[in-house]
Amino acid sequence: MNHSYKGKILISTPDISGDIFSRSVVLVIEHNESGAFGLILNKKNSQMTSKFNDFFDFKIEVYDGGPVENDKVFFIVKGPKVTEVFTEITDEYYLTEDIERIINAVLSNELDIHNIKIFSGYSGWSPNQLDTEVQRKLWTVVDVYNLDYTLPNDQTLWKSIMQNLGGEFLLWANSPEDISLN
Repeated sequence: MNHSYKGKILISTPDISGDIFSRSVVLVIEHNESGAFGLILNKKNSQMTSKFNDFFDFKIEVYDGGPVENDKVFFIVKGPKVTEVFTEITDEYYLTEDIERIINAVLSNELDIHNIKIFSGYSGWSPNQLDTEVQRKLWTVVDVYNLDYTLPNDQTLWKSIMQNLGGEFLLWANSPEDISLN
């Protein structure tokens, strides 16, 4: 492995269709010789959202982080580090699984719920798998450009990034979800 996609965004190409990665925007949290770990930023999980909202007085959206270990919950947090167990994403954002500490920080107003994005599961790749998928053009790698990871995003995020890339990506942005209809 000669490079790392850590901190970059993966944009699925229309060749990926019919699964969780169709029109996905993935933030790569880790990428090294052992493989890669990331979270899908734009796929809401209504079932997990409903479960979380049963417990709290405020509205929470939960996102599908990916198809691996859906029983695990991850948080991207913007703001102060309220736990000692975290992975830094940037100076402004970090990732943690410390559910107890994050919930307590929200309830005690140490953290604003709008500065947190909750994920169920994650996206994972074995050694060299992500590199192979990028070479096969299943993913387009994009440097992050002023993206707030905690914003509530949906499929419009994928289309917006595709449009900003221009060129052939503009065609993809405007293609139907089922590319066989094109």
